[in-house]
Amino acid sequence: MHLRHATIVPENFPTRDHYPFNLPLLAQTRTVDLDRPITLFVGENGTGKSTLLKAICRRCNIHIWEGRYRTRYEVNRFENALPQALGLQWRNGPVPGSFFSAELFRNFSQLVDEWAASNPGLLDYFGGQSLVSQSHGQSFMAFFKAIYKVKGLHLLDEPETALSPQSQMALLDVLTAMSRAGHAQFIIATHSPILMACPDALAYSFDTIPLAPVDVRTTSHYRVYREFFRAQEG
Repeated sequence: MHLRHATIVPENFPTRDHYPFNLPLLAQTRTVDLDRPITLFVGENGTGKSTLLKAICRRCNIHIWEGRYRTRYEVNRFENALPQALGLQWRNGPVPGSFFSAELFRNFSQLVDEWAASNPGLLDYFGGQSLVSQSHGQSFMAFFKAIYKVKGLHLLDEPETALSPQSQMALLDVLTAMSRAGHAQFIIATHSPILMACPDALAYSFDTIPLAPVDVRTTSHYRVYREFFRAQEG
């Protein structure tokens, strides 16, 4: 593995009154072990999964493709400050990587399309087709199959968005194959019980304080799906 663990240092929090620094989970968690090929962040909305994922990404100096800045009604100046309160321990030094988020992917795919206008060969990297011209699910999978062949640390924020169950199974196969190849490490925030079934993955529950490993079969996501289908069968 490339990244061994992340350490949260509350003494470096710039505030305790604003998100995300007002989350008890962050204040009471010290170390997040990342010693598996795949680490999963699971929990309800608003528990800090994506926030911690992005903070680790920024602390690793991995670029997040974001659109141009837009005026907002209210701005929280602390929302992206968590990286300054994180410490990282690498196994053999920092490695490059990638960050995937469905809400940001459209901006990335449009940039790739613009670059391909003058360098069509660029699209060969993504299977030979424009990412913009494909459906969300198709473009997601083209990106996954290309980028995860690259050695590094790859972070994914709810990649199941816009993926059918069959496509989620395909992504599960890609993640499993790439992690077992030994060159890629993944940290994934997800609500998908299908992705939670990643073999040999370590899942952390953001519904417990402090952050702790969890058996995915005990998560609310798994139980809700299981109870739903049992009700349909009954």
